[in-house]
Amino acid sequence: MAPASARQRQATLSASVRLTGYGLHTGRRVTVTVAPAGDDHGIVFRRDLGRGRTVDVPALWTFRETQPLCTALRSPHGPLVRTVEHLLAALYAHRIDNALVSLDAEELPIFDGGALPWCEGLRASGRTESDAQLRSIRVLRPVEVRQDHRTLRIAPADALHLSGRLELSRFDPMHWSGTITPEVFTEQLAPSRSFGRAKWAIPAKIYGMLLRKPLLRGANLSSTACIVGGQIIGGMTVPDEPVRHRMLDLIGDLALAGYPILGRIEAAHTGHELNHALVAALMNDPAAWELT
Repeated sequence: MAPASARQRQATLSASVRLTGYGLHTGRRVTVTVAPAGDDHGIVFRRDLGRGRTVDVPALWTFRETQPLCTALRSPHGPLVRTVEHLLAALYAHRIDNALVSLDAEELPIFDGGALPWCEGLRASGRTESDAQLRSIRVLRPVEVRQDHRTLRIAPADALHLSGRLELSRFDPMHWSGTITPEVFTEQLAPSRSFGRAKWAIPAKIYGMLLRKPLLRGANLSSTACIVGGQIIGGMTVPDEPVRHRMLDLIGDLALAGYPILGRIEAAHTGHELNHALVAALMNDPAAWELT
C-alpha cells in the first residue's frame, strides 16, 4: 500500500460494518453501523434518539467536549457521542476519509479495550477510492504543548510518525515509535487495551454509580487492562501495552483535525487533554500548516 504522503484520492468503505457491544462508561448496549459516504463528507456520527429522531455531529475538533477518560463530541443540537477515539483511530489508520457512523446509544462500544474489532470490520468491508482529490495537513513548523511533566510536539514530516514515552510507577519506562500504516496500526497498536489502576478505577466506578454519572460502569477485566501494583492482570497483549494504547488514543484524537496529518510527533506522558490541546494549537496557528 502506498505511503500516506503518496495518497492522492479520497476513500470510503466498500460496504457497511455493523458491530454491537457495551460502552465503557455508560455500560449500555449499543449497535454501531459504519457506512460508506460520499466525497468530502468526512467522518460524521449520527445518533438515533428514538421515535425517528436523529442528530449528526461531525468528527471535528470544534465539536469536542471534555468528558472523563474518553473523547466525546457534542452535537450543535445538544446530544453527546462518547468514546469515539478507538473507531476514529482505526478509520484514520486504514485511510477511510468519508463515513457515516450511526449508533443507537450515547457511547460507542469498548469491546476488549482495544481497536482490533474495528480493524477487522474495516478489513472485511474493504476500501474504495473515488476520483476526488485528497487534501492533507502538512505541518510547516513545530508546534508544542505542555502540561506539567506531559509534553506533545509535532514537526514537519512526509507521513504521520509517532514516538511515545510513558513512565508508570513500579513499571520500567515504556516506549513505542513508528510510522502509521494500516499494517502497523493493526498489528502493533490496535491490540493494546484501555488501562487503569484498580485502586483508582474501583472508587471512580462507585462514585459514578452513587451520583448516577456515566463513569466506568462498563469497566471490567474483559474490557480494560487492570493494573495492580506493578503488574497487569493476565499480562500484556503487546510489549509496553500502556504506551501503545496512548498512541492509539492519540491517533483517534488527531483525526479530529478533519484531514490526514503529515507530521512527526514526540509524546511524553500524553493523554486526551494534551492531545486535544495540540490539535487546537496547530489548527489555531495558520502559519504552522497548509492543506496540500
